[in-house]
Amino acid sequence: MSERYYTPLSYTAAPEDDGMKVGTVLERRLGVSRKLMSRLKLTEQGIQLNGERVYTSVKVRPGDVITCAMEQETSDDILPQPMLLDILYEDDHLLLINKRAGIIVHPTHGHYTGTLANGVVHHWLEKGERVRFRPVHRLDQDTSGVVAIAKNPYVHQQLSNQMQRGEVEKQYWAFVLGTPAPQHGTVNAPIDRDPKEPHVRIVTPDGYRSVTHYETVQAYDTGAALVRLRLETGRTHQIRVHMKHIGCPLIGDPMYGGDATGGVELAGLILGRQALHAERLVFRHPWTGESMEIVAPLPDDMRQLQDTLSGAATTMRTEGDAHSNE
Repeated sequence: MSERYYTPLSYTAAPEDDGMKVGTVLERRLGVSRKLMSRLKLTEQGIQLNGERVYTSVKVRPGDVITCAMEQETSDDILPQPMLLDILYEDDHLLLINKRAGIIVHPTHGHYTGTLANGVVHHWLEKGERVRFRPVHRLDQDTSGVVAIAKNPYVHQQLSNQMQRGEVEKQYWAFVLGTPAPQHGTVNAPIDRDPKEPHVRIVTPDGYRSVTHYETVQAYDTGAALVRLRLETGRTHQIRVHMKHIGCPLIGDPMYGGDATGGVELAGLILGRQALHAERLVFRHPWTGESMEIVAPLPDDMRQLQDTLSGAATTMRTEGDAHSNE
């Protein structure tokens, strides 16, 4: 395969595929979207059957080998910049990074450099890889933790589909003001933009379906709690909005009410950001089918916050005496 192309997708037709069109096989067996299929048709090596370029209307026989060659791409609009990256996993198809707090994932208006994208593009150039920056999901600037980046359009499409179907498990740790009541539960409250402040999200009956599952792991005499959260949907600022909605905003998050007084305020000042960390991502590898579990340890600033909050005796513990990163 030419260096112009990524590792090709490949599928060997089974007996039940006999007489099926190539395009139908790609859609049903490999989940290739029509959009990607249209792009493949335009490439020189595109879609092949037993090594020969074919139309997607050609019918297959058992044992036929279908391959799809995706042309390599680069993010020419992103300036490569050296950056210290905490790489949790990387192969020819995926890159998973433990993003530091304070880093924007992708360049935006007014932030063209210093983003995760700038550092990743530089990392790939150093490795001699021609890859376009394709984040599968994003974290807020001041949220730390696992970010998944696809290295070709098929992997991006497949992981995005897994997320839309709710097949990807996303777990977060957060330190909040107060103690959720009940201690375990689900927040099912639609979210949309605040019409008065479009950069802020609010719970509103006319919003988009948004579901967050939470579990209180530990409560502190300082008037705060450690909460484990799992997202069923992925709206912008979802955890921050939902925790405010139940009266327990994140420490260090003044946008959503995390600017309390007293000892908890001091803890928030020590942190200097919202106390939220994307700790765990579980998904099926789009290329190999392997079950993947990627974990980003709790960062130092949140560990220091935990030590500060633990200065007083705890008033309650739920199942387990400590969370998985301690």
